[in-house]
Formats: sequence, C-alpha cells, structure tokens
Amino acid sequence: MDLYLIIIGTLLAAICIWKVIGMVNRYKGLIKLYNQKNIQPAGKFHPFWGHLHLGADFDEFTNICFKLIEQTKTRMVSIWMMFFFPLILVCHPETAKIVLKSSEPKSKRMGGAYFPLLDWLGDGLLISDGKKWERNRRLLTPAFHFDVLKPYVQIYNSVFSIFLDKLEKATSGGKSVEIYESVGLATLDTMLRCSVSYDAKVQEQGSNHPYVDAVRRLSYISQERLLRPWLTPDFLFYLSPIGREFSKHAKYVHDFDEKVIRERRKSLADNPSVLEKRHLDFLDILLTARDEQGTGLTDREVRDEVDTFLFEGHDTTASSIGWAIYALAKYPEEQQKVYEEVKRVLGGRENVEWSDIQEFTRLSLFIKETMRMYSPVPAIARVTTREMELEGVVIPVNTEVTIMIQVLHHNEEIWNKPEEFRTDRFAEESKRDPYSYVPFSAGPRNCIGQHFALNEQKVALARLVQRFRILPDPNNVAVPTNAVVTRSKNGIYIKLEKR
Repeated sequence: MDLYLIIIGTLLAAICIWKVIGMVNRYKGLIKLYNQKNIQPAGKFHPFWGHLHLGADFDEFTNICFKLIEQTKTRMVSIWMMFFFPLILVCHPETAKIVLKSSEPKSKRMGGAYFPLLDWLGDGLLISDGKKWERNRRLLTPAFHFDVLKPYVQIYNSVFSIFLDKLEKATSGGKSVEIYESVGLATLDTMLRCSVSYDAKVQEQGSNHPYVDAVRRLSYISQERLLRPWLTPDFLFYLSPIGREFSKHAKYVHDFDEKVIRERRKSLADNPSVLEKRHLDFLDILLTARDEQGTGLTDREVRDEVDTFLFEGHDTTASSIGWAIYALAKYPEEQQKVYEEVKRVLGGRENVEWSDIQEFTRLSLFIKETMRMYSPVPAIARVTTREMELEGVVIPVNTEVTIMIQVLHHNEEIWNKPEEFRTDRFAEESKRDPYSYVPFSAGPRNCIGQHFALNEQKVALARLVQRFRILPDPNNVAVPTNAVVTRSKNGIYIKLEKR
C-alpha cells in the first residue's frame, strides 16, 4: 500500500513538474515572440505585473499606444496584463484588416476582454461565436431590415422631444448644462421603446430609475474587473464588494427582462393575430424567429439578446450623440452648415420623417467625422483560433489581439492632420483603406445595428440644431477618456440659445 502511494505521488509530482516546465517554456517563448522588431513592447516589463504598473486604466494604455506610434511608427504593441496574459494591440488598417476579415471569435475566456460581460450580457450576438453566432446573426438580421426600422423614426422623434424640452428648461437664462447623462437616458428610452415596447419613463425619473443605475454600474464594474486580474476567478470576484454589487445589478436587469419576455410570450400565445395588427419590435422578432429546423430561441437566448441590444444600442449611441453635440458647439461653422441643411430638408416641420434621413448628406459627414475623432467604442478584441501572421510575425493560437480603433482613427500615416476636425475629409476622393475607419467594426462581425444607431443620431441632432444654437462652455472643456465606450472625464457641458 505504501509503495502504491509512493508511485501515485511520484507520478503526480512528475505531471506537476512537466506542467510547470511547459508553462515556463511557453512563457519564455512568448517573451521572445513579443520582443521581435515588428512588435513594440508597451514599456519596461515587470516580472510580476507585466505592464500593468504603467497605467491605472485603459485610457492610460491607449495614450501609451499613441506615444509609441508617434515615436516608433510601429503597427503592433505588446502589453502584458501581469506576467501570464499577453495582448497584441493593432494600430494600422493593413494589420487590423487581417483580423477583422477573419471569423475569429471575441475573447470570452477567463481574463479576456469580454469575459467580465458574460454574467451580465450572456452569450448574445456580441460575445457568442461559431455555429451559435452564425445561426443567431441570421435569425436577428430581419430585425434590422429597413421596413422594421422605418416606424422607429416616430419613436426617435417622441423621445427627443422630451429630451429637448428638458434641455430648454435646464439651460434657461444662459445656464450651462451637462448633457452626457441626459443623452444616455434618451438613448436608453429609445432602446426600451423600440426593442421591447416598454415606456419606463426613464427621462422623467433620470438616474433614479433602477434600470439606469444598474446598467451604468454594470458597465463600470466590468471595465474595472479587466484591470484587476486578481478578480478574474469568479469565486474571488463575487466575494469582493464590487462583485457583490455586480451580482445585485445583474439580477435586477435579468429579472426585468425575464418579466417582459414572459408577458410578451403569453400575449402572443393568447392572441397570435396581434402581430398582424401592429408594428413588430425587436422582441417580437426574437420570439417568432425560427431556423431551418423550425427551432426558435430559448428564453435564455432571448434574454441574452435583449440584454446585449439594450446595452450596445444605448451606451455607444449615447457616446456618439454626446460628442456630436460637443463638436457642434466647438465648431460653429460646421454647426451652421448642418443647420442650413436641416432647415432646407425639414422646412417648417418639427418632426423628422423617414424620407428626410437620406437627405441629410452634410449631417452624415458631420457624424462620420465625430465618430472618427471620438470613436464610440475605442477598442475591440479577438482571440486567435489558428496561427495568424501579422506584420511578418506568426501570432500563436489563443492570443488576444486588440484593434485600437481610437488609435487607428488618429494614425498620422492614414489621416492628414488627424487632430483637426474636418468633415469634408469624408466627401473628398480618397485612396484610404476602408479598414482605416471602423466605428462599427468591420468584416463578418460588424455591428448589426449600425443603421438603427445612425438613424437615431440623425433625428436627434437634426431636431437639436433646428431648435437651438449650441454654444460651448469655456469653463468646462470636455476631456475624452477611453473606457468600454468613449466618455468625458469631466462631463460634456454646453449652453443653448433658442433659434
């Protein structure tokens, strides 16, 4: 018996030693790989922290990337999240194109960029991969057909009428007002009405609404977890104060969604003909979609897609609209050109109609330049499932590659005077690589809701410039910060004059 235990113990020890040797060799190989001449290390490597000690947040890492590109003209940067988790940051369209054209999945493994979102958003279209992603993308595509999007324009008008009335009251007497939070409430209001036909009065209740607070905190905590690798294991995360807070908010959001889904399923079961009498919303399409085998989405799949749509559809669009309003104030000549076009298209009408949206050519250019200057999503990530050659370097399997969209949109190799706000750059003939401008990602995994988002932005901004002249607040200059979406460190303050 003793001999048997000795043999077992020896075998286990040998396996452990073999595993450790394998890890050490892989670690040495990665260190060598990520120090090749075509990959620029982010800075001095710490044997334990990797490069985490260089920056307190994602914003600082983005600035590191900017500086390295300026100094070395590099196209790839390596950053280590502690000593065991290397990332490749891609900063040039020719390199980004290789990754984006592939069908490589999002990184949802432990420690990956999308891992912190899993317990909130689930395995929806943003995060899922493989056959599941292909099936669900196919099933959800009809939800963004023009015939479905068209009636949403009236919802946009209704939502932003409330938004403008609130702004007018808040800015009376020439007062300055912070608009980012109000914009976020408006876009969430839009998403709830368009996706699940639910009017939660979020703009009236403001940040006091529990759904608004839950989504905001879930977004913040997810980002914080990425920069605290010691909170990567679930059992450690959910023992921590922020983990317990995350769990509380996720439960609220899931309970809210599940209640809406249950009620809609019952309504459709009791009266199927109702779908023929009214406009279909996103939830209707989710509940009635069937694949080639006649199988629909499960309740959990429906919930994951609703959570994903509500988050992606309101937070990123809020960033776009918020920075567009700031740019209108900052660049009055551009604002005047947009106003003249809106006045010509709408005439004396207040509401924007579906047919008007295609007429907003100047406004479209303005929105494009705003999303270049202030990319709504500053970065996206993929994980390699096969060896991939980037800039002459063979990137191994299971490597996280991050496309730095904000850096890409400001790369001096690609953009002439990138720090200059100039909408005409998108009207000029250009030989720019189409992958140099990717605010909605690109390739097979591009954003399925980009037309929905652009239409909402056009309605919001057209209604705003039609009613007000937007003025800057010289005492509050917005400072962009790169997080899950691009926000302002100190808010976005403006003043308004009624036209």
